[in-house]
Amino acid sequence: MLRIAVVEDESIYQEQLLDYLQKFQKENQVSLDVETFTDGDQFINKYDAQFDIILMDVQMPLMDGMSAAEEIRKIDTKVVIIFITNMAQYAIKGYAVDALDYVLKPITYFAFSERLNKAIHRLDKKEAKYLAVKVKSGYTRIVVSDIYYIESQGHKLMLMTKDGEIESSGAIKDIEKELNDDPFFRIHRGYLVNLAHVEAVKDQGAVVKGEELPISRARRKPLMEALVDQWNM
Repeated sequence: MLRIAVVEDESIYQEQLLDYLQKFQKENQVSLDVETFTDGDQFINKYDAQFDIILMDVQMPLMDGMSAAEEIRKIDTKVVIIFITNMAQYAIKGYAVDALDYVLKPITYFAFSERLNKAIHRLDKKEAKYLAVKVKSGYTRIVVSDIYYIESQGHKLMLMTKDGEIESSGAIKDIEKELNDDPFFRIHRGYLVNLAHVEAVKDQGAVVKGEELPISRARRKPLMEALVDQWNM
């Protein structure tokens, strides 16, 4: 399912975009989860890297689309942004915030569907699933397959990834639930490992990228079964 945000203050255009999204969904047999916002300020206050695509009006009260996009890029470099505007010169500035493209008002379905297909193609090309985690500066998105393991340290979560260590906050059980559809296994109350990165299982622990992590006695057999399933995929 694709998560799409529509950030548009004019009700006539917001309704038109929703109609176009519904039509696009039926024509292309894709599942869309759409949420609407009427101002950039309202959107930023609720943003935590939860969307795949943002359809953003440029001219809005309180906070315009360009300023909102600048704030988004501080915490989310992966989301696809498409600007909706009636002035092409505004859209050109979008390249500064890595906007994918823009759609000019009045909006035609052809132009809209063309840009949306382009956005979906970019997402498909990435072929990656992301996990949004809270960090000191806001939120960041991590490619799930790049996570080696997650360690719980009290109220802190340490995510060991391909790009290094990332400190977050929260409960390991919550992140385990979020990664339920991915090849992760809780080998110990304090460790959640990515089965794809488990190199070996020894007497005292599981070896993940050269590190030996403790395995609870009760979880050793289920871990071995999960690894067999993973290796046979």
